[in-house]
Amino acid sequence: MNEADAVSALSALAHAQRLRVFRTLVVAGPDGLIPSALSDRLDVARNTLSFHLKGLAHAGLVTIEPQGRNLIYRANFAQMNTLLGYLTEHCCQGGTCEANDTLAPACACP
Repeated sequence: MNEADAVSALSALAHAQRLRVFRTLVVAGPDGLIPSALSDRLDVARNTLSFHLKGLAHAGLVTIEPQGRNLIYRANFAQMNTLLGYLTEHCCQGGTCEANDTLAPACACP
């Protein structure tokens, strides 16, 4: 991941509603959700949701799969993990970081 991609992803997540949408898709896992289910869960108007999903997809954080008459939206876990890796690449001054309970690296710098 380069700096421009990281800025794009972080910019997409820097809005409360988009962050809520992304986190909901993360919880949904690989099955993803259709827009009407997302709209119902988050109590967001569908046109507003569409705008936020477009921003997340443009940043590569969400994938879209046509399935019949529906679109399935999924969190792009590979892109999410790449962003996390980019953010923590040089933590602890290049030393080994401790693992935490979620199996992700955890910076334990003083």
